[in-house]
Amino acid sequence: MAANSADSLTPAIAADHPGVGELFAVLAYGEISAFYRLAEDAQMAPTLPGKVALASMAAAEMNHFETLHAALTARGQEIYAAMAPFVKPLDDYHASTRPSTWLESLVKAHVGDGIAADFYLEIADALDPSVAAVVREVLAETGHSEFVVHEVSAAVAASKRDKDRLMLWGRRLLGEAITQAQFVMAQREALTELVITATGDLNSIAALFDRMQERHAERMAVLGLV
Repeated sequence: MAANSADSLTPAIAADHPGVGELFAVLAYGEISAFYRLAEDAQMAPTLPGKVALASMAAAEMNHFETLHAALTARGQEIYAAMAPFVKPLDDYHASTRPSTWLESLVKAHVGDGIAADFYLEIADALDPSVAAVVREVLAETGHSEFVVHEVSAAVAASKRDKDRLMLWGRRLLGEAITQAQFVMAQREALTELVITATGDLNSIAALFDRMQERHAERMAVLGLV
């Protein structure tokens, strides 16, 4: 639960909190890395509609990056310098979860990105409204979940082997994403303080990760991976 109550007039985290710049920066690098990952994964698509779907998702990620670029610039921060501390941990995450098949790429696009969105959206209510609006905008659904759900659910209904492999893949995505989030927080003091303030305390952060696992299970179920 966020540190501020729903009816509080003052957000727990002011717009000039130093962790806000770090939050925008980690989101920005997440968006740009998602862009080129999705563009690369689109090449594995066996059909033209599949290629177009992932390319469209990549385009949406680039739009989100531009929004964060503008937000950081407005704060007087140079985006590439701001993103630099987050390059290695996020690149390491993507390197450890590189899809080897078309279906794995779809599950990662739907489930993997959803894990990250859950983490940051959990703290949005505690942010200044101007900051929260940016966070919610760049983490909004890209509008292609219906395509992913149809493709994956049809495939796993037809093949128990694919289903078993993708269930293991989904668990791996969750584990790697949580490890990466914990690493980033441990390295960035201002961002860690922001998250602790937003959630209330360290016990609340643990509860946040529990809720992320619950939502992950719900997304897996929608894909037929239960």
